Amino acid sequence: MNQEKMEMKRVKKVILFYNPFSGSGMFKNNLDNIIERYQDSGYQVVPIRAAHGHAINTYLAELDQKTYQEEYKQIVAAGGDGTINVCVNAMIRNHIHLPLAIMPAGTANDFAYYFNIPNEIDKMLDIALGGNYTYADVGKVNDRYFINVAAIGQVVDVSQKTDPTLKNTIGVLAYYLKGLSEVPNLKPVRVTLTTPEKVYKENMYFMVVMNGESAGGFKKISPDSEINDGLLDVLLFRHMSLFEMPAVFMKVMQGSHLSSKKVLHFKTDKLRIETDAESDLPTDIDGEHGEKFPLVFEVLHNRLKVCTQDDNMGEDQ
Repeated sequence: MNQEKMEMKRVKKVILFYNPFSGSGMFKNNLDNIIERYQDSGYQVVPIRAAHGHAINTYLAELDQKTYQEEYKQIVAAGGDGTINVCVNAMIRNHIHLPLAIMPAGTANDFAYYFNIPNEIDKMLDIALGGNYTYADVGKVNDRYFINVAAIGQVVDVSQKTDPTLKNTIGVLAYYLKGLSEVPNLKPVRVTLTTPEKVYKENMYFMVVMNGESAGGFKKISPDSEINDGLLDVLLFRHMSLFEMPAVFMKVMQGSHLSSKKVLHFKTDKLRIETDAESDLPTDIDGEHGEKFPLVFEVLHNRLKVCTQDDNMGEDQ
C-alpha cells in the first residue's frame, strides 16, 4: 500500500445527521461551511439526511462493532430536540458509543440549552471539534428513549399540534399561543404513579418527566434537574381552578413552582404511570408523539458522551 492510501485509511469519519427543515433552514444554508471546517481539520464527513429515523438507524446498524470507534470520531446531530432524539434512539438500539456533538437548529432546543450550546454555527463547530465532553443520562419510557422530556396530558402535546410554519416564524411563542388555546378544554384525569419508594394517586391536568431543565421553551420548568445524576424529575400539575392557573403559570416562568401545593415534584430512577381515563391521554417524547399507557420509565445513567464547552469529565482521545 502506498503512502497516499495509508493516509486516506487513517482519516477518521464524522457522521452528520441533519434535519434540513428544522427551524428556519439555518443549518441547511451552512452545510457547506460545516463540511469545510471538518475537512480542514482532517475529517471525512458522512452526511445523513433525517428521514423518519430510517436512514440513521440503517447506517448505524451496518457499522462493524469491533472497529467503528477506530474509524469514526463522532456523530453530529443537527436539528431540534426531535432530531437529536431520533439520533440517540438509533445510537442506543445499535449499541453505538461515539461522542455526540449537538448543533441546535430547532424551535426550543432544550437539550442544547442545558449544555449552553451557542446559536452561532462557527461556535458550535468549535465545540464539536474541541476535546471537551461531559456525560448525560438518557431516559427510557416503554421501548423508546428520550433525551430531555416525556410529557403527559391535554396541554403538553402542543408541539405536535403547532403549525410548523408558525414555529419557524415566531419560535417558542407559537407553543405558548397554542397552549393557551387548549386551556378551556382541560379536564382533570386520575393517575397512579408507582415508584420504588412510594405510590401516588392524583387528579392531574398534565405532567412532565424530565431529564433536562427546560421543555417547550419553558427554561425553568425543572430547575432542580441534573442531566447526569441517574434520576428523573417528575412534575405533576394537580387539578386547579381557572382562577388559580395564572399564578401557577407565573411561578413556572420564574422557576419557583416546585413549592406550590398545586405541583407534585419528586425524583426517581424508576416510575410506572397508569390511568383510568376512558380515552388515551396524549403523550409526547421530546416533542414527538409518545407511548401508550401504562408508561414505564427508567434511566440509562451516563449513556451519552456529549461534546461541551467545558472540560467537565475528560478529553476525547
